[in-house]
Amino acid sequence: MKRNGLIVALVAFVALVAAAVVLAGCGGSGSGGSAQSGVSPACLPSTLDHSAKLAGVPVDVSPAPEADTANPATQISFLGAAATRIHVVSVVGEQSGSHAGRLEAYSQGDGASFVPDTPFDPGERVLVHAVIGAGSSALTSTAASAATTATGAAAGRQVSFGFRVDTPYPTASVPAYKNPPASPADYESFDTLPGVKAPILSVTTPDRDPAAGDVFTTNGPGPGAYGPLIFTPQGKLVWFEQLSGGLTAEDLNVQSYEGRRDLTFWQGKVLSLGFGQGEDVVLDSSYRHVATVKGGNGLKADLHEFQIEPGGVAYVTAYNPIRCDLSSAEGAAGGAIVDAAVQEIDMKTGLVRWEWHSLDHVAVAESETSPPKGTPWDWFHLNSIDVEGGDSNQSGNILISARSTWTTYQLEGGSGKILWRLGGLKSSFKMGPGTKTAWQHDGRVLPDGEITLFDDGSNPPVHAQSRALRIRLNQRTHTATLTKAYTHPNPPLLSASQGNMQTLADGNAVVEYGGVPQISEYAADGSLLFDAHLSYEEISYRGFRFPWSGRPSTPPVVVANLDNTGEETIVHMSWNGATEVASWRVLAGERGGGVRSLTPQTTIAVGGFESATILPKKYAYAAVQALDSAGHVLGTSPAARVGSYYSALPSGGG
Repeated sequence: MKRNGLIVALVAFVALVAAAVVLAGCGGSGSGGSAQSGVSPACLPSTLDHSAKLAGVPVDVSPAPEADTANPATQISFLGAAATRIHVVSVVGEQSGSHAGRLEAYSQGDGASFVPDTPFDPGERVLVHAVIGAGSSALTSTAASAATTATGAAAGRQVSFGFRVDTPYPTASVPAYKNPPASPADYESFDTLPGVKAPILSVTTPDRDPAAGDVFTTNGPGPGAYGPLIFTPQGKLVWFEQLSGGLTAEDLNVQSYEGRRDLTFWQGKVLSLGFGQGEDVVLDSSYRHVATVKGGNGLKADLHEFQIEPGGVAYVTAYNPIRCDLSSAEGAAGGAIVDAAVQEIDMKTGLVRWEWHSLDHVAVAESETSPPKGTPWDWFHLNSIDVEGGDSNQSGNILISARSTWTTYQLEGGSGKILWRLGGLKSSFKMGPGTKTAWQHDGRVLPDGEITLFDDGSNPPVHAQSRALRIRLNQRTHTATLTKAYTHPNPPLLSASQGNMQTLADGNAVVEYGGVPQISEYAADGSLLFDAHLSYEEISYRGFRFPWSGRPSTPPVVVANLDNTGEETIVHMSWNGATEVASWRVLAGERGGGVRSLTPQTTIAVGGFESATILPKKYAYAAVQALDSAGHVLGTSPAARVGSYYSALPSGGG
């Protein structure tokens, strides 16, 4: 048995050495360049549109075969076969050598990622051997995998592919956007939320579609306090989670996760380069943390998209600045470029199931921008992902929007190959009148196949005003026809960045203008049903309307103080995020011992986010109970000691 084991080990060693020899002869577009020469590595590929599909097996892999954009901390993803049928034979870097690691299964049961114990070297090529087929053991090391292959390769199909590792551009010293204070006229403060400065939503056209629900948006980057915001259509604040430490929130949405309607948003830092580094967050209707989704493969989740699909699969954007010789694109030989990635992530395990990179599929010549001096070139700027149907085991095609190429791309699910382009320099469709976009955002596919987009048209200006578009595609004649354009009636709005279009179930359109923080709802005929805005000094990435019912897991808050005479008690109360409160019962008393020691004094109607009342007597303790429209108690605050003196007038009514 010892002799047989030695033979197996020798076979494994020979296999690894052979793999390294193969790698040494596999030069690619990413090779060359050094820090000493002042020239960045070549990173612009000579061939494009690589397929993630492996020949002969129903498996898609990431990094894609012959791709040049893998991060040094990449996993190796196998999607399409159960983990028990995936045997990683060897993972060998031409410089870093053989990599041990572990095979971790996806919670959906349709694949696994090989997670190396150590990262790859920047700029090197990596060769992967695997066996896909029969077997039941999930192997955890390269040597064990090679040994298994040497003794039982006939049990499955052998596959191999290679990829190149990029050379990251460090962003630790890149500053975030500046965050100056907002004007006092642009926010409201509350006694019950000390330190919070909530942006104000000003309603300019009263709501004519109450069924559309509340308004969901964010503030930042730029002036004012950052955080996710929910307002009623009347402009009353419902919920604000003010962030600190330089964190910004973007893309507040309502999505289905594990059978619930949950809040989702991104939080992190928005770099001055124009993208985010952070994580995506899921909260339930009680505002309790449900899940966090981080970027994978050494990348951080970007602010531009977070889409949850059935089966606990999330799609996120990730930006990857890398060093790149841009001399062939009229840029610097020692330059850098921002590669954009689509990541499909298992929300339970955090593993990357699938990854797509812009540089592997689109030529930089399609960009409407030129390489800048001194900063990485954001030539593509991925800003939306929309999965076109599919189920928990197999995704459909994917629609993405790229701001800097003025193009919307349809990607083939699995392979990642580009099926068609809408707009830009290489459009697959003849663009009919009114269909050409510039610097657009938020590409979506409607059930009838029409495409919706928010066409910024600016930065620099190309159109007279920003528009939300519906476009019909004729795949037979390859023509694009404008079916509807929504523009703001008065004043015309031209947004330099961001923005989105939400199509409601009844066909109405909610449009948020991004850099101009206006949110509007339009009927099918284009008439204005609702219009509101944050301060025009502020910025909002996207805006939505949803029916929402929230009941916080934390209790209501009460603050009580004596008035300046010391003979009356002023009581302030709020419940951040509660949507069902119709009135407040105010309790007060002379003795401590909690709420049970207090007695009801009055009941007042809700007067806004924060309500207030004056009790015509001096009390030592106070508490409040939130009541619904039927008078049922929804929540009770702790008892609070009454302060000695309150110098301002009450901020609410009652």
